[in-house]
Amino acid sequence: MSEPDVVVIGSGIGGLCCGALLARYGFAVTVCESHTLPGGAAHGFERGGFRFDSGPSLYSGLSYSPSPNPLRQVLDAIGEDVEWANYDTWGCRLPEGDFDTSVGADQFCQVLAKLRGPAAVAEWRQLQEVMRPLAEAAVALPTAAVRFDWGAARSLFPFAPALLKQAGRVVRLTGPFSQIMDGVVRDRFIRNWLDMLCFLLSGLPADGTSAAAVAFMFADWYRPGVQLDYPMGGSAALVAALVRGLEKRGGQLRLGAHVEQVLVEHGRAVGVRLRQGEEIRARRAVVANTSVWDMLPLLPKAALPARFVQQRQATPECESFMHLHLGIDGTGLPADLACHHIVVNDWAEGITAPQNLVLVSMPSQLDPSLAPVGKQTLHVYTPGNEPYDLWQGLDRRSAAYAEQKQARAEAMWQALERIIPDVRDRAEVILVGTPLTHERYLRRHRGSYGPAIRAGQGLFPGPKTPIDGLLCCGDSTFPGIGLPAVAASGMIAANTLAPLGKHLELLRSLALVKQLGQR
Repeated sequence: MSEPDVVVIGSGIGGLCCGALLARYGFAVTVCESHTLPGGAAHGFERGGFRFDSGPSLYSGLSYSPSPNPLRQVLDAIGEDVEWANYDTWGCRLPEGDFDTSVGADQFCQVLAKLRGPAAVAEWRQLQEVMRPLAEAAVALPTAAVRFDWGAARSLFPFAPALLKQAGRVVRLTGPFSQIMDGVVRDRFIRNWLDMLCFLLSGLPADGTSAAAVAFMFADWYRPGVQLDYPMGGSAALVAALVRGLEKRGGQLRLGAHVEQVLVEHGRAVGVRLRQGEEIRARRAVVANTSVWDMLPLLPKAALPARFVQQRQATPECESFMHLHLGIDGTGLPADLACHHIVVNDWAEGITAPQNLVLVSMPSQLDPSLAPVGKQTLHVYTPGNEPYDLWQGLDRRSAAYAEQKQARAEAMWQALERIIPDVRDRAEVILVGTPLTHERYLRRHRGSYGPAIRAGQGLFPGPKTPIDGLLCCGDSTFPGIGLPAVAASGMIAANTLAPLGKHLELLRSLALVKQLGQR
């Protein structure tokens, strides 16, 4: 495909969602990926017979349709899916003690009754009542209907009555969640718990996380009969579904195709130049699925207004990650051991403190094919709280780097030992990832989790840029950072390029208006 309609830079979830939808709309699409594996932060890999997820481990709102989850909407639009495992419980290792909890409206109240007493239960119930109408407002407008051009007046029109009905609530969703939480919640444990959930959603505590993102979570996690999801085959299976959606309609995925520069002629993006010198011209547009910082070096000097460059460069950033991927002997482990655990060392340090929060995922509990018989696959990570400055300038081949990897991995080992005390003796495959790993393999500025744009103090910029024909998607364009947010960003970029008639046909095929009426 020497001259496609659209070139997408990067095969992360946002880029693949955009590319697959563009192919669904009838565009000729080429997705260029620097890595040898697709999926960006969500790619999967194998070592010693163990199959690992490189990034996301918690999925919800994906095993049923219609769903408010934008990633589910993309899968429905492209006619692809994966097999989903369902569960509802995860483990907690917190300063207050060790316990299991689950999604749903009632079980957390049992935890609160045991740890904090009836007053805390009453506060949680009150918060649920406050969040219920806000959750309805948060899902009143499906992402599939959003586009950034004049056609939005038509694509949003079917949802106008519901939006008008929710107008007062929508205003409340534009600020930080802390403004809602402060009016209801006084119990210290509940406030810490909500700060933690907000941090997992956005990389920021409650005073920086959009109330809309939390309301969306409440809509998903606290509905009747709710369950969490996991893709059988790991995140690689989800990536493969998006690639199938791209390729079955003639789209092309090129791996090992590192984009060196976006070609700009007469103020318009007309293609890309690869590291090897090859140029791929784009008849219609270029979509950059890169971070807000990593897009700028791809453009010729003076192609963008200086003020735009300064604003983008000044975007605050979340910290990075440490990862511990383990293949272990599973002999004698409890059969009912939760597949996910959250470990918090000390609330007083603050939820964003380095290595204070550790997440543990053992997906082979849900999908035994991810590990050899009798073994288990583990992914332990510090989610967006590892300072890049500790690693800056280190040579990845040096003894100093190896020593620091061992030292900074210790917090993850200790967190895991609270769940599997003899895990070090069980380990057969040990892989440690650092912010430099993120920076190198994911092409991430300073290995960052994403922008730390605080709700009420800044806005995510959306897909448009000052350069005609250059759009953006990914975690730098839509609030939330995680899978729903990046899928939403890819969908919005594709919708913005799509002819209005085809966009409206897609909405009809997804039956989202009918879904809205049922709500």
